[in-house]
Amino acid sequence: MSTPIVEQSREGQVLVLTIHNPPVNAFSVGVPEGLHAGLDVAEKDDAVKAVVIMGGGRTFIAGADIKTFDLPRAEAPDLRGFISRLDAFPKPTVAAIHGTALGGGFEVALACNYRVAVPDAKVGLPEVKLGVLPGAGGTQRLPRLVGAEKALDMMLSGNPVKAPAAQKLGLIDEIVDGDLKAGAVKFAAAHADARPLPRVSERKVEGASPELLMAARQNIKKTHRGQLSPTYIIDLVEIASSKAFADGWAAEARLFMMAKDSPQSRGLRHIFFAERESGKVRGVTKDTPTSNIEKVGVIGAGTMGGGIAMNFLNVGIPVTIVETAQEALDRGVATIRKNYENTAKKGRMTAEDVEKRMALLTPSLEMQSLADADLIIEAVFENMDVKKEIFTRLDGLAKAGAILASNTSTLDVNEIAAVTGRPESVIGLHFFSPANVMKLLEIVRADKTSPETLATSLQVAKKIGKVGVVVGVCEGFVGNRMVHKYGEEARQLVEAGAKPEDVDAAMNALGLPMGPFQMTDMAGLDIGHAIRVHQAKVRGLPEPDGWLDRIVKTGRKGQKTGGGIYDYGEDRRPQPNAEMQKIIEDYRAEKGITPRSLSADEITKRLAYTLVNEGAQILDEGIAQRSGDIDTIYIYGYGFPAYLGGPMQYASEQGLGNVVADLESYGLTPAPLLKRLAAEGKTFAQWDKEQAGT
Repeated sequence: MSTPIVEQSREGQVLVLTIHNPPVNAFSVGVPEGLHAGLDVAEKDDAVKAVVIMGGGRTFIAGADIKTFDLPRAEAPDLRGFISRLDAFPKPTVAAIHGTALGGGFEVALACNYRVAVPDAKVGLPEVKLGVLPGAGGTQRLPRLVGAEKALDMMLSGNPVKAPAAQKLGLIDEIVDGDLKAGAVKFAAAHADARPLPRVSERKVEGASPELLMAARQNIKKTHRGQLSPTYIIDLVEIASSKAFADGWAAEARLFMMAKDSPQSRGLRHIFFAERESGKVRGVTKDTPTSNIEKVGVIGAGTMGGGIAMNFLNVGIPVTIVETAQEALDRGVATIRKNYENTAKKGRMTAEDVEKRMALLTPSLEMQSLADADLIIEAVFENMDVKKEIFTRLDGLAKAGAILASNTSTLDVNEIAAVTGRPESVIGLHFFSPANVMKLLEIVRADKTSPETLATSLQVAKKIGKVGVVVGVCEGFVGNRMVHKYGEEARQLVEAGAKPEDVDAAMNALGLPMGPFQMTDMAGLDIGHAIRVHQAKVRGLPEPDGWLDRIVKTGRKGQKTGGGIYDYGEDRRPQPNAEMQKIIEDYRAEKGITPRSLSADEITKRLAYTLVNEGAQILDEGIAQRSGDIDTIYIYGYGFPAYLGGPMQYASEQGLGNVVADLESYGLTPAPLLKRLAAEGKTFAQWDKEQAGT
């Protein structure tokens, strides 16, 4: 006989309702029905004096089922209806929390009279991360328990709170050190006769001053620029502090629906699922064997190599870092130490933590010291000849089964693998700078990369806290191939008559933290110039001589030289430079270009849709497995606003037919896949599902 979704058991005078809805006891169909049935029994049976609600398996209710957000209201699980009943229930109710109580799960707990938890439990309301807000009383109950300031902090950050801290805030009534069920039953029995029952909905909100609310509204302009749901959350906390609970409850329902039905929430929910889907890779299954990575080698102690090494040191994996000169090696090790010490100064780690990490680092001038490494990552500059030489040497010294990885951002991993006798063990691991901070890891699958190497690399990405996305081999892979097209279009916009600052401002207005020229100056103009020179050489073309190349030749390389396209002061804010504008104007005159005025709308569309167009071509070529992978790459690697869902989701929201029409109106050629989907009235997400066979 199978276990019911909500199991009822009697412990003396206490009825225990245990939810069995694996894997995370989401509040999906069947859960409210089972809980209502349990409350029916408790209400009718005079022998039942109190009720405990808890989760079976590894967690309490981890939250509402996001997949039900788009169901018709009549088909969606009625979380608000259950919580209304729970709040008014005539007998004491106790939420017994282990694992996580998040979102709707925590709202269930808040509607109970009491909450107990094991020490390692976590509670929180993360809805803002999905572009919505707590919609089942969370915005009204949380401020009543912890005050307006802490409630705003929890709901606007979406970050969970551990049980001991939650107890200090008044969210948890008791920490249970032993068996949770036994402890919760004991607590419930001790409070069975409590009257009147403590209902959170009947409390007052403390600390909701006009100054606090005004400061919160100002702050979200920086932390949540352009987003709807944070504004709604602040509005609802204000209502909670000034009106009856019933008024806030009704307002919350209305604003929740407005947020849920917004493009922003659709974008954030899209990327939530896209990130998880990115781990599902063709040719790799849960049964694909993986290797244990217990020792890592990094070749190159520069900014990138040092950052890569830190990822492994952070999770306790020993790293041997190799350089060719003692000075470079010492400088690299010193930078790693400085980075850790700066983190310790900010209180995010202890001095002891710094020493533990540094003790795992072995500096070396000998490539042979990598002979026992399970994973070796080459992180030298982008030069194919140098990389081939390194991989030839690695092939002769690395142990059998070791994974040999290149951190190349543009070069052909197949060509690199071909110089070894073990191409099945060669892969691209493209970290993004700063490598110890940026979450994206492009995992470049070469033609002969084995499933085992790929599966292990995905496992490594997860271990070091990266979002690993598998891509195929082409120039620039996915992210940089798209950004190169984006950069070309930005340069052409300036040639046509736009100022660099106007181009950047248009993309800032879309929500990107940096426009194309701000990004170019930060990365270094010389790097982009070197890539263009390399591409021209490969294609047998003359050395590039655009206006941006001419700026590089003046010696201005961007922020690192104090000036590039823009000037930079101590605050590192870009300021237009008249001499650079003169270079642009002279270039136009030399090429016979009559400048014209370009609207912000045209700039935004041409740049955003250039990304989309190249993304569609990448999908057609099979370089990316799904459009959601491209969106994940652009959000975690290039700062595309998460609430827009990534460039491909953004295009789908605009309507692919409109995207095609705009591209054609600007004289740009839409990719075949983009035209086909537009003609069929489909979205990229629909294409993903078709490719997956769902």
